Parts: sequence; C-alpha cells; structure tokens
Amino acid sequence: MSLSDSETSSHGGDHQMFRQVTRDRLLHEMLKNSSKSHWKVLIMDKVTMKVMSASCKMADITDQGVSLVEQLFKGREPMPNMDAIYYIQPIKENLIMLISDMSGREPLYKKAFIYFSSPIPKDFVSKLKADSSVVPRIGALREMNLEYFPIDNQAFITDDERALEELYGDNAENSHQFEVSLNTMATRIATTFASLKEHPIVRYRVKGTSGSAETTFRDLIPQKLASAVCEHINTYKTTIPKFPPTQTCELLIVDRSVDLVAPVIHEWTYDAMCHDLVDLDGNKYVMEIPSKSGGDPETKEFLLEDHDSVWLEMRHLHIADASEKLSDKMDNLRSKNKAAQLQQKDSSELSTRDMQKLVQALPEYNQQMEKLSLHVELAGKINAKISEYGLRDLGQIEQDLVFGDAGYKELVEYLEENEDGNDENKLRLMMIYALADPENFTGEKATKLMEMANLPPEDMKIIENMRLLEGPKVVKEEKKGGFLHFERKTKKALRKDRQGEEETWALFRFFPVIEELIEKIEKHELPKDEYPCMNEPSSGLGAAGHAPKSNAQQSRRSRRTQAHGKFASDDGYSSDSVLKNAATDLKHMGQRIFVFIIGGATRSELRVIHKLTTKLRREVVLGSTSIDDPPQYITKVKMLSMAELDG
Repeated sequence: MSLSDSETSSHGGDHQMFRQVTRDRLLHEMLKNSSKSHWKVLIMDKVTMKVMSASCKMADITDQGVSLVEQLFKGREPMPNMDAIYYIQPIKENLIMLISDMSGREPLYKKAFIYFSSPIPKDFVSKLKADSSVVPRIGALREMNLEYFPIDNQAFITDDERALEELYGDNAENSHQFEVSLNTMATRIATTFASLKEHPIVRYRVKGTSGSAETTFRDLIPQKLASAVCEHINTYKTTIPKFPPTQTCELLIVDRSVDLVAPVIHEWTYDAMCHDLVDLDGNKYVMEIPSKSGGDPETKEFLLEDHDSVWLEMRHLHIADASEKLSDKMDNLRSKNKAAQLQQKDSSELSTRDMQKLVQALPEYNQQMEKLSLHVELAGKINAKISEYGLRDLGQIEQDLVFGDAGYKELVEYLEENEDGNDENKLRLMMIYALADPENFTGEKATKLMEMANLPPEDMKIIENMRLLEGPKVVKEEKKGGFLHFERKTKKALRKDRQGEEETWALFRFFPVIEELIEKIEKHELPKDEYPCMNEPSSGLGAAGHAPKSNAQQSRRSRRTQAHGKFASDDGYSSDSVLKNAATDLKHMGQRIFVFIIGGATRSELRVIHKLTTKLRREVVLGSTSIDDPPQYITKVKMLSMAELDG
C-alpha cells in the first residue's frame, strides 16, 4: 500500500487544454492504470460522481474496463471476484464505508484501488492499517487531487451555489459555514493546480485602496482565499512528485464586486440568450422531433455541450449573427445534400442506384437536419422573446447607462414609454442604474423610479443588498479620471469603449471587467496596490516568464449607433474568428492565466476567456463558485438578507 500523487505533468511536450488534462487523468491515470482486471467496478460519492460526469461520458468510462458505476452510500451487491476503484472524498463517513466494504471474512470486492479527490487527513492511513483484514486487500492508495468541476474546455466551478449567501450574507461573519465554505473552495481551487502540475503566482483584489470607508470582513474574502490556496500549493511542493518548485502560471482571485453589471445586463450572444430567455434545464433542452414510425411527434433531449459542433460554432456569436448563419446552413443543407436532393424527386423517377444512395445518405442527413433544427428552433424562440419583451430598446438603454450615454432623464423616458415591460427586466435595469448613478438612486428619487417601473418594495431590498457586495466606496477626484470617470461625457460611466476593436453588431458593446484585468496581467500593468501578490514571483521569472508586449496599432474608436444592422469587424477575436483559429498549433501557447471569481461567473466572462486565449496565445482558464444566469443571480442577491446560516 503506497500513498502518492500523479506523476503526470502538463509541462513539456504538446500543450493540452484544461478540460482534456482533467479527462485524461481520470480515464487513463485512474481507471486504466489501476486494476489489471478486464472488468472492474467504479465507486464514487456524490461529489466525485459530479466531477466524473462533468469530465467524461459513460462510454469513455466503460472503454476503460468499468462494467458498473456505483454510488458509495447506495445499496451494492457483493462482487468478491471483481476489483473496485474507489474515487471518493477524504471524509470520515467515506472512510468508514470503505473499511466496512473491505473488512471481515467476506469483503464486497476482491481488491480496492483507492483514489482520494483531495489531500487526506494525517490519521486516515493509520485508521486503514488498524484493520488487518483490510490492508492486504488494498491495491493502491493515492491522492488524486482532482475535486473541481469542468464546465467548459477552459472553465471550472467549485460547485458552491450558496457562496454569496455563506460569505457575504447578513449573518455570514458569525457563521460556522463561512469557514467551511472558504476552506472547501480553497481546497478545490488548489486541486486544479495539483492536477495540472501548475505552480501559480497568486494575486487578489483589494477593495477601497484610497479614500475608502473602514474595511469590512467581506472586503478581506479574496485575500483569505488567496492565502488558503497558497498554503495548499506550498504543501504540494513537498507531497506531489515533480510539482514545480517555482511559479509556472498566474492566478487572480476576485469576488463578484469586481463587476456587478455583468450578471444582470443582457448579454447578446447565442449562449447567453439561450440560458436567459429559453426554458433550459441546465444545458438540456427538450424538443419535438418527427416520429420514425410516421406517427405523432416524439420528444427528445438535447445537450448544449462541446460535442455539438454547431453549438461550438454559434455559442459566442451575437444572436443576430448566429440566426443568419443557422439560416444559411439550413438552406445549404437542403440545396446541396444528396439525400435532400433525392428526397425532392418523385419516387417513380428514382433508379435503384438512386434508392441505394438515398438509403446510405439518409442517416447522416437526418442527423445533420436534427442538429440544425434544434438550433434553428432555439434561435427562433430567442428572437421571438426579443420582440415580445422589446429587448432591443431595453438593451440600448442598459448599455447607454453603463457607458455614460444616458442618465436619470433617459431612464425616466424609457420607463414612461414601457409601462408594461417585464418585471424582471425592469428590475435588472434598476440594478444597473443604481450602480451607474448611485447618488441619484437614493431617497425619493429611488422610490419614484421603482414606482414608475411598477416594482414591489421587496425588489428595492434586492438593490440594497448589492451594497453588501460592493464594499467601501472609493472617493476619487473627478479630474484624475480613472476607471469610473469618463471625461468626454457629462454623465458617469462604468465602462469606456474598447480601443482598437470595432463593434460587429449593435448592442455588442458591453464587455466584462475581467477582460481588461486579464489584458493587464499579460502586459504587467495590474496595479500592485489594488492587486497585491500573495507569493512573490521567483527571481528572474517576471510575470510567468513573459516579457511585456508592445501595444498593437489601434484602430479608431468604436462609436455607438442606433442601427441594428451589421458592421464590418477587423478585431480578429470575435467568436467566428476564434473558431477559425481553434486548430492552431498548441505547442506555442504561452503559460496559463487563471481568474477565479468568488460568488458566480457569467456567460459574458466565459466568452471573454475564449476570446483572449486566441488573442494572447495563452490559455485563459475561468474558475468560479458557480455559473449564474441573471434569474439565478438575482435570487442569490435577494438571499443575502434572508440567509439563516448555522452559527
């Protein structure tokens, strides 16, 4: 019985993307290289079951000789002639169940190959050794150090849906759950670096560095998390073979307060609109398809995931662009596909050879048609909702408020002209205005605006709860400019237009703050007082070994337009450009940049990491406690003042 971690390293050789490394470790390092038996049983707990399902398909698992997948705490039949692979968390109840399975005269399995998802407590090995009947039945005992949940090729979550409530709620500071949540988060983040064999430079955001009010416990959360992650990393240097002794990548830890607009503003990509406007169950959509027997239509579940090539191509496109491309694809399939052409002929005109061609081509044609029909239906539903809710006008006022092109007067005019608007959309608009112009969203003015929007008093509480996330106010002199000041405009701005990038579509102007932060990491321009380093880079390393790049020649500034038509784009980093460059040589990718957002990430932030990976030639990985769509986020903000956490 030996205790060790993976000796697989991500350094050297071809660059593998984040999710692929995770998948390979689970399938090959754990399943393939453990028991030599032809067939074996895989046993997991609730957490590791979710990790596995987020990383691998069932077919992948069975290909590695797994004949049965079981849950640890569900009734299991004895299989004394088969080996078992245990992939479980190192917690007391799991250890008790494991010992129960493998002890005594009649163990459930022949041998147990044990893989813990995170570092084990010191007393675990001694407890296992205490039962003399268990020790000879253990084929392997290892720390797998893989307890995160990949949700994308370049993104993961720690699966803490209550992170905002547990860390930022009214009662959070005095709650036992505060420390539990923070420690679990740190452990799971750290296992991503253990899994990838990456040693990060760890930076974190400090709120209110000048002229601020007194620091609160909420303001220190990014620092506490950064410190806890560093403790794990320092341990890995002595416990994981071949773990890099010096830094190999960069990690920036922020919380949701870094950008409170991104979770509520309407993001106009196909991906975001699907999750915002369509009735999805996670990534699952149920659609009616023609019956193969010719009867009534059947229902079928579809997953909007990476294996769907149409989804991959469309997800980060503006909804108007995606709709156009889907229509073109459907027309092209119907006009050029051989099966489609043969189907259009009269059956009496078909020769035997034509019939053979039709039979051969139909399965592929039907599969392509089904996949395209799925996305055409989704795009159609989205466009219908856009018209029903008047989202173009709403999107315009949202972005005008964020960029300082509109203020109180324009907001009042919009509310007067749209009295019958959707309540959730009006609440989101109020939340944006409260952030863009907090001085004018107080007292009677705020009450008047809420009444004009026909929003109930309890919705004001949601807006007030944002203060728990904002932290202390930073007082800056207007003449100094800076992030919150926009000299060209008399109104206040939360964003400035991006220099050097043309808008491809109207209402595609908004960008999340992390886009600027990641670019500043690349250029070594992150302010040290606002983003201090928890573990200073090793001498001579610089920022993950990269020299600053000179600024590319910038094109003229993007301008706002009322039109909803297409513009020329020359940025080279839009989703279609990213897709064209997806197959580029990964050997020349720079070192990874990780950004972790406490309190939930958004679809716009997910889009940005793909864009910047291509632009910077460095794999950017997004981590968060969860991925939240606007309705989920609003519910979580509401819960900040309703939480009843264990004291």
